[in-house]
Amino acid sequence: MRQLTMLLAAAAIVAFGTHPGFAEDWPSRPLTMVVPFAAGGPIDTLGRVLQPSLGAALGQQVIIENAPGGGGMIGSQRVAVAPVDSHMFVLGSIGTHSIGQSMHSKPPYDAATAFQPVILVADAPLVLIVRKDLPVKNFKEFVAYAKANQGKMQFGSGGTGTSSHIGCVLLNDTIGVKVVHVPYRGGGPALQDLIAGRIDYICNYVSTAVTAVKSGQARVLATLAHARSASFPDVPTADEQGLKGFDISAWNAAFLPKSATPAMVTRLNAAFSKALDNATVRKRFDDLGLIPPTAARRTPAYLKTFVESEIKKWAAPVKAGGLQVD
Repeated sequence: MRQLTMLLAAAAIVAFGTHPGFAEDWPSRPLTMVVPFAAGGPIDTLGRVLQPSLGAALGQQVIIENAPGGGGMIGSQRVAVAPVDSHMFVLGSIGTHSIGQSMHSKPPYDAATAFQPVILVADAPLVLIVRKDLPVKNFKEFVAYAKANQGKMQFGSGGTGTSSHIGCVLLNDTIGVKVVHVPYRGGGPALQDLIAGRIDYICNYVSTAVTAVKSGQARVLATLAHARSASFPDVPTADEQGLKGFDISAWNAAFLPKSATPAMVTRLNAAFSKALDNATVRKRFDDLGLIPPTAARRTPAYLKTFVESEIKKWAAPVKAGGLQVD
């Protein structure tokens, strides 16, 4: 009996990662950064910008695994329930960790309690991107065209419940149009169909638009956040173009499984913060229109409170717009 008791105690120590040296040894092998959207989209791009610096700070390779579906909630759920030594974390978004909570009557997880919050990674202003041959020259003409042709137009998104979905829904509601929504498994596939002319517009991260706009494959008509983007300084905000007070901006953050220890959270938080201060990463953020958080907004405690407030913030517009999917 005494031997059985000792074996059970040892097993419990291993299971919860509290044995001496566990915190110091983590990570003891390569880590998996789950990007819960398709490759080529804005969150995938962000992950790949951070990947080398994170690996250097942690002393282990960081492998990106794309796990799209369910507006990012499928991949996120897999991380939420992963065991303590999974060496897995998720690069979440405003969609996976706030908006999605109100989109479903029974969401697969409670974003406020199902993870160990690690760090806010970036603020990501949204822009209105249209196909290159849409017969409008500016935002004012877009509004007039949409009102006249809403019955035959389509807008795309990175998935139901994502910021790109809700951003366009709120834009449509504000200008008074009803347009068919086409959800994709990430911002990358949505952009490709926009370039191909299969959909008319998307509301997505600045990073989604940069390459396509510079190559003449698409156009940006308005910044949907409160301030102009450094990537498109000549493109006025929607507020400047008549939609007073309109402000839609997304964000990204890192989360460990619920089983993760405080020491693991601290270690990963420090690695992310070091990466965010890396000059090469900062340059790439500028190029992609991403805004790194200040030091005061990088703590796990801040992210926990922030997620809770964002869930409450988005519940009202989602419900008022009848956007629940089940």
